[in-house]
Amino acid sequence: MLNVSHHTLKLLAALVWYSGVFFLLSKGAELSNDAQELEPEKWGKTLAWMGGILVGIVKTRFIFLRSCRKNLARIDGLKAPKIWEFYRIQFFFFLGLMILTGGFLSRTAQGHHAYLVAVAMLDISIGTALLLSSQLFWKQGVFSFSKNSS
Repeated sequence: MLNVSHHTLKLLAALVWYSGVFFLLSKGAELSNDAQELEPEKWGKTLAWMGGILVGIVKTRFIFLRSCRKNLARIDGLKAPKIWEFYRIQFFFFLGLMILTGGFLSRTAQGHHAYLVAVAMLDISIGTALLLSSQLFWKQGVFSFSKNSS
């Protein structure tokens, strides 16, 4: 019951991955704008974006590509894939914890320029790493909907 194709699981995984890209880059942009409004004469916004992108590139290489590759291989290895198996339960627990922590950090940073820049940089770095590592979904043909998709 509720069996789905490997392709469907990969598509669901990609949608969650890309929702993280959108959410984190939007939040990083908002926080960096808040920092800029707080102290317009400083380089906080530029620093948040440049630092976030650079750190994101490193995270892509050493963490996110490996994590994404591992999950796609796990999905391929499922014998009778179920709709909820596009990520492991630990992933969802960790994701929830990250969302709560990110919300706490964002609220705590309000009114503090350096802290806003740091949290913006963190969000931008993770969003960048998610975006760059998403190339694996494209390489695996997740977004092609031909009849031969397994």
